Amino acid sequence: MIIATDWVRLLVVCVIFTAAAGAIAWSTGLTSPRPFVKAAARAVLQLAAVSAVITFVLTHLSLTGVFLVVMATVAVATSAKRTGTGRRGAWVAAPILVGTVPALGLLVTTGLLPIEGIALIPVGGILIGGAMTATTLSARRALDTLDERHGEYEAALALGFVEPAAARFLVRQPAAEALLPPLDQTRTVGLVTLPGAFVGMLLGGAPVWQAGALQIVVLLGLLAVEAAAVTTVVELVARGVIRRASQEEEVRLT
Repeated sequence: MIIATDWVRLLVVCVIFTAAAGAIAWSTGLTSPRPFVKAAARAVLQLAAVSAVITFVLTHLSLTGVFLVVMATVAVATSAKRTGTGRRGAWVAAPILVGTVPALGLLVTTGLLPIEGIALIPVGGILIGGAMTATTLSARRALDTLDERHGEYEAALALGFVEPAAARFLVRQPAAEALLPPLDQTRTVGLVTLPGAFVGMLLGGAPVWQAGALQIVVLLGLLAVEAAAVTTVVELVARGVIRRASQEEEVRLT
């Protein structure tokens, strides 16, 4: 049981970490402290809200489904904002869901993941979060590349490439950099990191082998989900479905 002094220490440490992140970013010219303060405040409020309802949600399968939909919706909105795609931002739902839904379906149909909120919500959250990150990073890199190498894009068109092929040729490798974090996480699991699913099961009293087996499944599932997300992003960017407002204006002018 957490006593008052524990809460004080917790608060102090959280404030120190947030202040340190903001101070380092500000003093080195990376960004202002504001994003760190906002992120920390949102994390506290959101986790407090989730903690208040999670027990009830976990005992009702229908509410578990609703909760997963909310998670996916927030992921799409976050990725759309980060990629600056404006009204086309809804299209980022495709890369986020294209791998996540089949992966969850496979885990459920094979019996590795019970149809219970206590299992579906954390694993679903991990997969959705991974797909969101891969989508955001790959879309930003792909769209930045189209801006930075627009001359090469036009040169490819002059050589006879159709527009999707010319764009795909340029953005494929930059977008693939979004796969480096999940690849490194998988390669170094147990040596550098002990991911949440593994630690959570151990703390819950599960045997070590069972916790390790579940973590392997989750990590490999993440690789598949994120590879599908990046591939979908490349295709949507190449076909002009995902674009920034400034890029749409350039297309109209040309």
